[in-house]
Amino acid sequence: MHFGDPPVCHHGKVRFSVHVDVTLRPGIADPQGSTIERALPALGFDGVSGVTVGKSIRFEIDAPDRGAAEGEIDELCKRFLTNPVIEDAVVQLIELESS
Repeated sequence: MHFGDPPVCHHGKVRFSVHVDVTLRPGIADPQGSTIERALPALGFDGVSGVTVGKSIRFEIDAPDRGAAEGEIDELCKRFLTNPVIEDAVVQLIELESS
């Protein structure tokens, strides 16, 4: 576990690992999830319910600090990675270990 200063890139910024989990908002139909759920019993998987399909996006980002990284990721999600009308995003942001 890293307890000192956050890892700094060569250009004076901190590098973060980012995982964005994109899911449909509540109340939005999920036809892919429904299709998978209906097919599972025929494949011998009984008792499975609540299947949803989403997207998982992973990348690294350099930013001056955690707050700047969060702001840039939020804007990236709103403008490119999600459709904010029908999708929600949960972001996991981790400072990378120094190499």
